[in-house]
Amino acid sequence: MNGSMRGVFTNLTEIRRRVFREVARIAYGDDDPARAFEELPYQIIQGDVATYRESVFLERAIIAQRVRFALGLSYQDVDKPKSIADGLAEAAKPETYYEPPLINIIKFACNACKDNVYEVTNACQGCLAHPCREICPKQAISFRDKKAFIDQDLCISCGRCAQSCPYHAIQHHQRPCALACGVDAIGSDENGRADIDYTKCVSCGQCIVNCPFGAIADKSQLFQVIQAIKGGEEVIACVAPAFVGQFGGKGNVGKLREAFAQLGFAGVEEVALGADLCTSEEADDFYEEVPEHIPFMGTSCCPAWSVMAKREFPEQAQCISMALTPMTLTARMVRLNHQDAKIVFVGPCSAKKLEAMRKSVRSEVDFVLTFEEMAGMMDAKGINYLDLQDDDESDFGFASAYGRSFAIAGGVADAVVAAIHRRHPEREVKVQAAQGLRECKEMMKKAARGDYDGYLLEGMACPGGCVAGAGTLQPINKSTAAVKAYAKRSPHQGINDRLYAELVDYLDYGTSSRKIDTVGESEEAMRLR
Repeated sequence: MNGSMRGVFTNLTEIRRRVFREVARIAYGDDDPARAFEELPYQIIQGDVATYRESVFLERAIIAQRVRFALGLSYQDVDKPKSIADGLAEAAKPETYYEPPLINIIKFACNACKDNVYEVTNACQGCLAHPCREICPKQAISFRDKKAFIDQDLCISCGRCAQSCPYHAIQHHQRPCALACGVDAIGSDENGRADIDYTKCVSCGQCIVNCPFGAIADKSQLFQVIQAIKGGEEVIACVAPAFVGQFGGKGNVGKLREAFAQLGFAGVEEVALGADLCTSEEADDFYEEVPEHIPFMGTSCCPAWSVMAKREFPEQAQCISMALTPMTLTARMVRLNHQDAKIVFVGPCSAKKLEAMRKSVRSEVDFVLTFEEMAGMMDAKGINYLDLQDDDESDFGFASAYGRSFAIAGGVADAVVAAIHRRHPEREVKVQAAQGLRECKEMMKKAARGDYDGYLLEGMACPGGCVAGAGTLQPINKSTAAVKAYAKRSPHQGINDRLYAELVDYLDYGTSSRKIDTVGESEEAMRLR
């Protein structure tokens, strides 16, 4: 099911984006924000007749929780009266980060979907052979009114009955969010509703985009960013390579700069340049470390993948590259000339919010926003992206085609292999790539038993790469094509070695600042690191 709803404008899409738009509008305005936020559920859900749920009161309660998450505030139980804006004074401080956890389930919005349950549908023909009954190892299947019936107390969910049915009449029910979770972090609470095990969750956000009831959301720093802008801070955006086409157009850098200027940003830079630096570092690491010191090396740019790999395979943790991510490297470059600026990473990823909470990264990256949150800001200011002026030849002009291709599956490995071959043409580099955390986990299992010795492993938590992140706006295939087309416009095929050499001393490679180990850390531990 992963990605099946991506790019389809649904009622859930409208609700999410309207919440971001209205929160941004209030943040930009001069009204009393606390009062405005209290009124917001009534503005979004008007009248006394429910549209989506069984009651208008439930619809407003869900909107209220989404408003709180958009403010970076914690989930509120509904067993006592509370203000939507409770805690807003602290959240209004520009340096305030969201209150953990990042990914949250709105319990009263959850449908309590059946999970890993086999049930007989009306397609059952009550056939004479009864293969489902005969093959069941627990005698869980009987026949009632000439139809198969599964006793759930006896069923062990082996699925053999469904495989044997000639009419495909037995359906396997799986909770969509749990099915999308590659680390099996989602289970059920005592009421049958979805529940997150935060010792397993790596904040990839795939559960968010795969829940058809909109019951899962991550927290935002939308309000804090706007407060920093209104407070007169120099706020600079660092935009991930997946930006191409997200707001419309085909990589219109001129439009992008104009949109960010109208939002109050002092400047905008592309994170693809940081991707080039990451490529160079990982190429050197692979050449020097594999196989003499480590049997294989995994890429580092996807935080959800790298945290999962280190946490679940601690004995191979040293095999995951310690290179800083493109987000952090770009932020460090920006600080060369803007030491006091507030730096906002704008990208497709929920996990980047978690990465930025680490103390060592927070010194470089102040805020993280998704493309969807940024679109809410544009809507709040009445910015029509496609109507903005743009020079068709406008470009950032620095990052390589390989750096810009980091956003799509396979792009990171291609960049690292090309960098190795450029410096060491004789070196053979074997590559194994995986998309989605479940596939990434299988790749690591094989690597741990020696199947990938000498390999470069590329892990992407989101199927399709960063263009499939939880905060994206466009269909995955469309975004992939747009990123590839934009990459071809780059004036450089590979990294600019001269620029890399000039920056390497400032970026402090080879020191403990690179050796950030997140093995088994909880979200709270990362926040305090």
